[in-house]
Amino acid sequence: MKTLFPLLFFGAALSAGAAGLPAQPPAMKVHDLASGFTTVFERNVGKPDADFIQDFKASVAARLPGFYGAERFEGRRSAGQRDADLAKARSEFPAIREAYANKVARFTAELPGHIASFRAAFPDYPATTDVWFLHSLGEMDGGTRNIDGKVYFIFGADVMVKVHGNGNEAAFFHHELFHDYHNMDCKTEPIWASLWNEGLATYVAKRMNPSANNAELLLDFPRNLVADTRKELKRALDDVQGKLDSEDQAVYAGLFYGSGNDGTGLPPRRGYYLGYLVAEEVGKGMSLQQMAKLQCDAARSAVVGAVERLRSTQR
Repeated sequence: MKTLFPLLFFGAALSAGAAGLPAQPPAMKVHDLASGFTTVFERNVGKPDADFIQDFKASVAARLPGFYGAERFEGRRSAGQRDADLAKARSEFPAIREAYANKVARFTAELPGHIASFRAAFPDYPATTDVWFLHSLGEMDGGTRNIDGKVYFIFGADVMVKVHGNGNEAAFFHHELFHDYHNMDCKTEPIWASLWNEGLATYVAKRMNPSANNAELLLDFPRNLVADTRKELKRALDDVQGKLDSEDQAVYAGLFYGSGNDGTGLPPRRGYYLGYLVAEEVGKGMSLQQMAKLQCDAARSAVVGAVERLRSTQR
């Protein structure tokens, strides 16, 4: 049986990675469950799905049961459907196996440097959040999930392979690390807050990686997102201006989900690009560090003002 690698310590690499960082080494840890998927896959070649599922649950999912179980979906997925998700991931794995192995190796090798460069830009980033690296069963490339009342910082190797390909992932990592760093202390998350959170993370990633293209900034999913949004930019800005304080999940889905259909006819997931334009507008008068420190009321004022200025340029 291959050994899983539950804990990798990045302290030494981080403390040496950038000048001027805090003297104490950060205690960021990576829990690697992604390698475990490969191990279980190999161990069950030729066996029925039921054996693979049982083995995976016992040896990998048991380390983060709240992610792989059905409970967090609050009735939207059953235990049987989660077993079907596992079987589907198994059936699709041979097609991505080589790329998946390369992604796992690159993640382990490259993440310390990305954290170090992020801390060079934001020296007060503590880099102490545990990272969970896993096969997400098609759910996510990176982000947070609230599981049993605790927020987990998760990267999905399978979706990273499918969405990112083999390109430079520095901008993606800086985007996700910014989310871990950024806290504007809002009690709720209306559309304006999501626009700011995602737009500012994308803007930070671009400023830290000036040569990053739209695909590397995740602004090309769905394809031609930027070009399609720009064709309808006036209408898109007018639309989002009227929804800034909305907390409607259907509105959120239309703006931030690739499959979102809010009846407007505007490109799905356009909120990421609109948020980027908002952050870029605010960035004309503030540094990245100042923007990151804006608290809830000040951030809302900045977003509202930026949207209005952007709308004025489209008339």
